[in-house]
Amino acid sequence: MNSEPEFEVPTWEQIYELLLNLADSVRKANFKPDVIVGVSRGGWPPARIISDLLEKSELANVKAEFYRGLAKTKGEPMITQPVSTSVTGKKVLVVDEVVDTGKSLRLVQSHLKERDATEVKILTIYYKPWSVVVPDWYGKETKRWVVFPWEIKETTRQGFNQCKNQGKTIEEAVEKLVQSGLNRKLVERFIQEISEGQI
Repeated sequence: MNSEPEFEVPTWEQIYELLLNLADSVRKANFKPDVIVGVSRGGWPPARIISDLLEKSELANVKAEFYRGLAKTKGEPMITQPVSTSVTGKKVLVVDEVVDTGKSLRLVQSHLKERDATEVKILTIYYKPWSVVVPDWYGKETKRWVVFPWEIKETTRQGFNQCKNQGKTIEEAVEKLVQSGLNRKLVERFIQEISEGQI
């Protein structure tokens, strides 16, 4: 079906390699952030890695909620947790795993500027070409729905529920998820856990 999203499922190693290159790019640009802000929840793992690679220990969090379900979005994002530290007079590097529509990152950028950050730069692992925001640094451009290692169970649950709503069997759900690029052992394990939890 044409409505089925295409998936990209990067490994931890592939992500780390992209982040290594991104950290090099930040250094070459001579940008020295005072604080790194991870966008909750997907931006936390790459923000922690970037803080290590740039040797910058001050990490903060901000939460902008946007997505609902597998490959579906709500209309507009909202800041549901303001930035967790003062950014007044600071250079900020915002880190997220992917910029899709760009609306949530544009909102985060405005949120930080309203709190008197002197400079706000954005780094993402993936960039979608239709985004209203182009990150200052990104590792890879894609049009696919990216499934990160830190969200495989969540993606499995959403895909399984979608298949169930379409009247598919557990076996058909497993095959669909595996064909998307997810690891069979993990999919089977998570679907078993999800199924048992629904009894």
